[in-house]
Amino acid sequence: MFTAQRSSEHRGQDDLLTGGLGLDGLRAMAPPAFADPAQPTAAELRRRALWSNWRGIADLAPGGGYGELFGSLAAVPGREFHAYAKVPGAASPHRVMLQLPDAFDASKRCVVVTASSGSRGIYGSIAVAGAWGLPKGCAVAYTDKGAGTDYFDLEAQSGVRADGTRGALDAGDLAFIPDAPVNASGVAFKHAHSKDNPEADWGRHVKQAAEFALQALGEALPDAAPFTFANTRVIAVGISNGGGAVLRAAELDGDWLDAVVAGEPNVFVDGHGGRSLYDYTTEAALLMPCAQLHLQDLPQPPLRAQVEALWTLRCGSLQAAGLVEGGDPAAQAKSAFDRMLANGWSEGAIRAGVLSTGFDLWRAVAVTYASAYGRYGVDEHPCEFAFSAQNADFQARAATPAEQAAWWSDASGIPPGAGVGMLGTPVALPDATLPGLQCLRALNDGDGEDAKRVQAGIAATRAAPPRAGLPVVVVHGTDDGLVPMAFSSAPYVAAARAAGRDVRYWQVRNAQHFDGFLGLPDYAARYVPLLPYVYEALDRVSAHLDGAGALPADAVIATTPRGPGAALTRAHLAIP
Repeated sequence: MFTAQRSSEHRGQDDLLTGGLGLDGLRAMAPPAFADPAQPTAAELRRRALWSNWRGIADLAPGGGYGELFGSLAAVPGREFHAYAKVPGAASPHRVMLQLPDAFDASKRCVVVTASSGSRGIYGSIAVAGAWGLPKGCAVAYTDKGAGTDYFDLEAQSGVRADGTRGALDAGDLAFIPDAPVNASGVAFKHAHSKDNPEADWGRHVKQAAEFALQALGEALPDAAPFTFANTRVIAVGISNGGGAVLRAAELDGDWLDAVVAGEPNVFVDGHGGRSLYDYTTEAALLMPCAQLHLQDLPQPPLRAQVEALWTLRCGSLQAAGLVEGGDPAAQAKSAFDRMLANGWSEGAIRAGVLSTGFDLWRAVAVTYASAYGRYGVDEHPCEFAFSAQNADFQARAATPAEQAAWWSDASGIPPGAGVGMLGTPVALPDATLPGLQCLRALNDGDGEDAKRVQAGIAATRAAPPRAGLPVVVVHGTDDGLVPMAFSSAPYVAAARAAGRDVRYWQVRNAQHFDGFLGLPDYAARYVPLLPYVYEALDRVSAHLDGAGALPADAVIATTPRGPGAALTRAHLAIP
């Protein structure tokens, strides 16, 4: 089951949790430098991947409370174990990793298993599971759940080796080799181009990471072997896509999991208002830019003046297409807003979603997921999207060696980013992205062959209730604008309870999806971070398993935004 196995030691100036960077190093605006930008070492790539993934998930800004009110960044010495794993029938492997702290107590065996949020690489849950488990002496097992940052350059015919460095096609241990046409150009990445629809296997990815943890523990600590699910506590935790992954793991047969904590989970169930990520993402990509013009006092996204002009254009495009009503932008914006409310969106979710609109995140997600759900390969996208390094005029070009070298450490797993851009369908001015978005939306609503193919892939991601008797705690922000709770966690909890499962639910007011963006002053003033509630839920679940307390009771947590320039306090968080 496991190949390309390797291990490494991390002590002194290179620990498990931050790679020796500590809080000051993680707060640095520039990433850790490579001595040779075109050929970084595996150690340099690891440290930079930790920097990227911490900053992408947690708010580490002064006044944000990390390391003071919640969380730990103290150095954790220990060892890492890496491998590739593959679920039956998959074309490509997923990465698994175990971090084993020196403080691990074999007499009180604890493994925290997790999956990366978004499409991030193997360190994508370091700020979630690693930050909670490692300081407590637990081993922490990770999976990139079939996505990650193992980008393949189709022109150079090079990919990412097991240790994160670049390798040629014949290197022998590349993490991802796409099935691509001869003479294909640009960049391929696993989430979009593996032809595996990885989301359908998220639960199995998590279980394989836990199985790898037990194997690695037995090899690392032979005097304490064997490590089994019967003699080792296993708690699963994740946020966003990682939250969805641990809920999918919760439904698998067997007594291998002891508890699950899922934060802001991307999870899809039938009924109870559940909607697939692809459904509401393609809807938001079309309607939200116009709908947000109806709201006053929006959080400030990047380049606000420029995007407002584009949003006004979108309103006119939607009216011309018959998707909204009204003779002027104000009336059209109200029509788009009302339509979103009627389809289940809350005003808070639409308001917080301005960040995703400003960064064009809706389109980026929809493009990648359409390819994954339909199991399309390179140059097969049904809406003709592709990926490549780009010039300033957005034309494709060859990637430089330095760009290629940094993909594994710097990318989020979905372009654009880290020097890789998205090449769209033929544009139609003045609303340049509209034709591509309409094509993406038609894959959700249409009845053509491509639409049926994508819809079948979406259907394969439906979640089932957790195993009977398994403690499950779900935590979600009421203002989540990327994975709205009305479409994800609330339907999941309702469906699980309808099946007789005891799932606990914390709804956190004034929390949106991205703790990492609370470093933006306007977001910091309006929203509280979600991570402290995930850590607290883990504390409560762990105590319950020790016989020292009850599971968390359901709660709608009435937080208080800290306001402009203020530091976060425990009173703002109002943790039950």
